Amino acid sequence: MSNGNLKNKLQGKFIVLDGPDGCGKTTQAKLLAEWLERQGVATETFRDPGDTAIGEKIRQILLNPEHIAMSTATEVLLYMAARVQLWQEKITPALAQKKCVVLDRWLSSTCAYQGHAGGFGINQVIKLAADSFGKPWPDLTIILDVDLEAGANRLSAQPDRMEAKPHQYHQKVRDGFLKLAGRQENFQLVDATGGIETVHKKIIEVVEKVF
Repeated sequence: MSNGNLKNKLQGKFIVLDGPDGCGKTTQAKLLAEWLERQGVATETFRDPGDTAIGEKIRQILLNPEHIAMSTATEVLLYMAARVQLWQEKITPALAQKKCVVLDRWLSSTCAYQGHAGGFGINQVIKLAADSFGKPWPDLTIILDVDLEAGANRLSAQPDRMEAKPHQYHQKVRDGFLKLAGRQENFQLVDATGGIETVHKKIIEVVEKVF
């Protein structure tokens, strides 16, 4: 695909990389954004939750290991509050300027973590998102799949509150992502067990195929 054609097709598109902890989504989102810029695509990247004054405060609450009493419903509502703020304050203006927006994590994370693993219900998460902001699903969501052992080896020695949840929870999270990939439109599954450059090339292939 020519650079000009790709640039036109990706204007105002919303792309999310998601997956279990340790799948490499933050690194891969950065690499994807850099690649898009080299193709002449004006690109913005944000992190979810965060990247707004309100969102960063919510992020601190959510990930603080001291908050062990937090319920799943509280997690859902806090993630959604941060997301709505990010959508209104940063994402919507960027898309209106015809920029391609790239995120690591989005609604798919809440579906897999709180909706599936936490028992809140995937459909309930989706309904809450639909009621909260206009476009809950991106134009493309790439799920980076990795087994728990490989993912755990990539994590920091000091896990945050979500990363520190038990093995069984994280297995359900992975199952939740795979379930989403099988049922939602505009989802693509990528094996993320290889090296960084190998996974990056797979992601580029998906983006070129979809757009």
